[in-house]
Amino acid sequence: MDKLVTILRQATANVDSMYFKLIQYEADDVYRERVYCYELYHQMRCVWDYDDFILNGEVDKAGHPALEGSKVARAKPDFLVHYPGCMLKNDTVIEVKSTNAANGPIKTDLTNLAEFKNKVAYKRAIFLIYGSGFSNKYWIDKVSSIAKKVEQSATIELWRHHTCSVPAEFLGNISIGKST
Repeated sequence: MDKLVTILRQATANVDSMYFKLIQYEADDVYRERVYCYELYHQMRCVWDYDDFILNGEVDKAGHPALEGSKVARAKPDFLVHYPGCMLKNDTVIEVKSTNAANGPIKTDLTNLAEFKNKVAYKRAIFLIYGSGFSNKYWIDKVSSIAKKVEQSATIELWRHHTCSVPAEFLGNISIGKST
């Protein structure tokens, strides 16, 4: 098992319930992607031992010369595992969505993941779904179906973090793109 998998599994298992689903006053609890991602970032940094790379969250890529004219010129991926300033050390791009996410935002994230692999030479792309509801098979089928509507081709890893205090699990590789 590689270092990033170990880090991701440990960090997701450490996400507390108050960050997994936001408690609201006089309303049902709700998934909030930013709250979850900020806590996941914190937990990943707490166990980070991936010496060759840096973990960054929501890096604004606007104005980056290598992205000019690409679909991700204004993208802010949830997480980047890279070495800033060295395009040869673009390792992993991660996008996160809750189980309440609509198809449109999922397609946007899948498009961004494909673009980061194809245009910016990230070696690995992870789409992480968090939250309860529906089976893993449902999510594999749903993401695979949406992935077929993306113009760019790439292979991404699909992960699922079903509930707090339990590590995320790898569900499989998904082929993105109309031609795959």
